[in-house]
Amino acid sequence: MTSTEATTATATGRAIQNPVLAGFHPDPSILRVGSDFYIATSTFEWFPAVRLHHSVNLVDWEPLGGALNEKRLLDLTGTADSGGVWAPSLTYAHGEFHLLYTDVATFAGGYWDPQNYLVTASSLSGPWSDPVVLHGRGFDASLFHDEDGSTWMLSMVGDARPGHNRFAGISVQRYDRAARKLVGDEHMIFKGTAAELTEAPNLYRVNGWYYLLTAEGGTSWTHQVTVARSRDILGPYETDPNGPMLTSAGHPELTLQKAGHGSLVETPAGQWYLAHLVGRPYSTLGRCVLGRESALQEVTWTEDGWPRIAGGIPADSVPAPLGVVVPAERPVSSEYQEADDFDAPALGVNWSTLRRPATPDWVSLTARPSFLRITGGQSPMTRFRPSLVARRVVARSCELDTVLEFTPRNYRQLAGITAYYSTRNWYYLNVTAEDDGTPVLEILACDSGKIRVVPGTRVDVSGLSRLGLKVRLDGEELTFAYATDPDAAEPGWQAIGPAFDATTLSDEYAAQVVAGEPEAWGFTGAFVGLWVQDLGAEGGYADFDRASYKTSG
Repeated sequence: MTSTEATTATATGRAIQNPVLAGFHPDPSILRVGSDFYIATSTFEWFPAVRLHHSVNLVDWEPLGGALNEKRLLDLTGTADSGGVWAPSLTYAHGEFHLLYTDVATFAGGYWDPQNYLVTASSLSGPWSDPVVLHGRGFDASLFHDEDGSTWMLSMVGDARPGHNRFAGISVQRYDRAARKLVGDEHMIFKGTAAELTEAPNLYRVNGWYYLLTAEGGTSWTHQVTVARSRDILGPYETDPNGPMLTSAGHPELTLQKAGHGSLVETPAGQWYLAHLVGRPYSTLGRCVLGRESALQEVTWTEDGWPRIAGGIPADSVPAPLGVVVPAERPVSSEYQEADDFDAPALGVNWSTLRRPATPDWVSLTARPSFLRITGGQSPMTRFRPSLVARRVVARSCELDTVLEFTPRNYRQLAGITAYYSTRNWYYLNVTAEDDGTPVLEILACDSGKIRVVPGTRVDVSGLSRLGLKVRLDGEELTFAYATDPDAAEPGWQAIGPAFDATTLSDEYAAQVVAGEPEAWGFTGAFVGLWVQDLGAEGGYADFDRASYKTSG
């Protein structure tokens, strides 16, 4: 296809519809290598860590799974809710992909204990090098590869001392690629603006200027992207006199809220786009069950060299770039609709596991062909060895159903289907055993750390070797159902339990406010998945024969 034909296809084809990555996909780091675009996003306490997507047109995005899938690269054992991997940076230079990521160990009292690591690979599919341990001064670290061949590491700098600014500014230090270590002095180059909470630095060199993008204002309703520039990498940096490059603050009517945390990319045709974080509340400035998502905005440059976005606010629809082919029909993404018969040798790219990688000691697709066998883990509250295989909720209306084969020995063994946000907020339709060994179906619900058996949901399932389980989210409502003949053409789903409040599975609901301490937000999003417990460590496991996820509306 000629460039003219490609441009015509773009002009008459589909635009970029935001968010481009729906559901829990925050802190996008966007990168172009040749004609291929990639986005890396935060994963916090979930494996595989650092989720990756690929596109050739910025309109349609294909999930590639996660980059960090083994403990050699990352150990999330004991990680706090919303701890773990924050804001990765994906760059490409000197024939290698560079992935810089922060593992945040603490999230209380003004401390983070962030440890930064760098891995490299010739391909995004790996193998990745052993991690290089870098400084732990702050999170949201990024790499910048300058035109002279040098490489620099940027990050926010945390200051946990009471009475000091926790977000002390942005620092930069040179990284020696050959020695695989930081060298020279650390330089504080930007203290931020009056918006405060300066973080998420990304540096670019355009027409002789160094452009520093930062996130400010916190990650909620006053989030923004700030731009500053300098002729010297070490500053001083002048902020754009026009104010924030992007923010939703003051515009509660917008679909896309929380706009901030941006990174830039240039297309082969010389156009620029900003990838950034957004949230879509279910009510005006309300709860965002889908978590923090990723969107794209078109960027233009002023005559005096400032990058700008029309109106400084996020648009729902953005023109696709010139010179790319956009199919007339939007392909159906596996993130929105997927039936998994568990016939593959490994979990598909849309499955994630909580706090530990999917290793054969607890996840097996071979022990029983065409089944997913999950060996039971610790309790629903554990931060050490949970056995949860789950996927992101990417639409307000969606459902996950599965077929379970499970024979619990006692009340310490449970298996079933869950809607999950964190160790403190979840709903769980499970099979377990009574004291006399009778297998029963019941619903457990956890609200802000308080667990209860939902009254009226206990069903005797004796004699059933296969049981269909379903969880459905429909806006603010969450419901469960079960089927005693899951293989029938019409399984005959039976509702169980009341309609629950789906919005408890949100960052906003998870926020903890303690007088005198910084507000602790949640940073992830809702998941639906398959969960198994073996509290007595007695070898209990469950087999799942297929799982189907689909969205509607």
